Amino acid sequence: MKEEEMKKVLVVEKVIHHYLTVREAAELLEISPRQVLRLKKRYLKEGPQGMAHKNRGRKPVHAISDTVKEQVAELYRKTYHGCNNTHYAELLEERETIKLSTSTVRRILLEKGLKQNNQRRRKKAHQPRDRKAQAGMLWQIDASPHAWLEDRGPNLTLHGAIDDATGQVVGAVFRLTETQEGYFTVMRQAIEAYGIPMGIYTDRHTIFRSPKEKLSLEQELAGETQPLSQFGKAMAELNITHIKAQTPEAKGRIERLWGTFQDRLIIELRLLGVSTLEEANRVLPELIAKHNAKFAVKPKEDSSAYRPVKEGLDLRYVLAVREMRQMGPGQTISYGNRLYTVADKDSPTIEPKTLVEVRQATTGEVVLFYQGRVIPLRQTEKPQRQSPPKTKKTGSAQPRKPAEGHPWKTSRKRPNQNQLQRSINTISFEDKMYSQHNSYAKALW
Repeated sequence: MKEEEMKKVLVVEKVIHHYLTVREAAELLEISPRQVLRLKKRYLKEGPQGMAHKNRGRKPVHAISDTVKEQVAELYRKTYHGCNNTHYAELLEERETIKLSTSTVRRILLEKGLKQNNQRRRKKAHQPRDRKAQAGMLWQIDASPHAWLEDRGPNLTLHGAIDDATGQVVGAVFRLTETQEGYFTVMRQAIEAYGIPMGIYTDRHTIFRSPKEKLSLEQELAGETQPLSQFGKAMAELNITHIKAQTPEAKGRIERLWGTFQDRLIIELRLLGVSTLEEANRVLPELIAKHNAKFAVKPKEDSSAYRPVKEGLDLRYVLAVREMRQMGPGQTISYGNRLYTVADKDSPTIEPKTLVEVRQATTGEVVLFYQGRVIPLRQTEKPQRQSPPKTKKTGSAQPRKPAEGHPWKTSRKRPNQNQLQRSINTISFEDKMYSQHNSYAKALW
């Protein structure tokens, strides 16, 4: 018996032996007098054991069966391994029609040894920044390289943008690496779906800022403005305030989003059997909609800060790579080691050597942007320049071979044996005369 039940036995015995009144016993046990009378009646009928709880030793009716526990553990081992407790409880209800609370799922996994009861570390206190009041006031954009497909496919980089006021993912796309084209695709998705935001928050990657962003003192005195990256030029044309964060904590909203995606999105992609980049991008909109339905919040103000896209503004050519070129003769432009010419005959004639802007969309299409007008271009063949005929250089004549009887050839012939012997005898005679001369000179000395 528990200590509380032992106390009931002692008090009820004193009531039976008239050492305490019913009212005094009720005050000691902190129960009503009617309940004291019930306990006294039970004691007289069953003895001290009647004070014990009647359900002790019996399994509750609403308890989870061992079969369900084994099923939950087996599903986690084979299919849902790596899920957190909350996500696993949601997937069990959504895909397996097993409705359990998060705490129940956690308790089952701990009992089966599939998870450890790790104590959380106390995080450093950080003052959170308040959300913006209206949707569209600020977007945070970033990319996260990760093994999103685990071992089924290549490592991918997820580009995404989140609204600061609502926590809603407004655009996302997978690419093999972090690229400018990926960010342009995300911005186009988001603007077409919601509108143009007032501001955007990024890190200091060279995609977002020019490497030559710092100007010298002479340049500042000359009144030059800071150079912009390709992404910065697009934001300036759309009149979007571009803020570049100094630390990852400054854009904590999207950093937290990557933690949620790396915890949940990997499991969802595994359950759908996704193994390629194309399949991942195909199912991504559905997964983003599911995420927004669960995690998006209502902004403080119902009014929106989004601006509509101006009529006639084509986002394909705004979110594009821009380069300056000089118009050549015949309305031609050289770009990317290719030659382009104006495709529309009704386009205005541009004088040669005029400085114009060439824009290349994410689809690879190249257009000419001149005086606020988009002029389509088409690729043409480069003219084949004929090389001048080769002329003989001075002194390049072939050397002449002498005839067989030429003295150059006869002097180089090998001497016969008699000539060679006569030469040897002559050399020997000269050496002998030289030796006698030396002996005579020494005698005179």
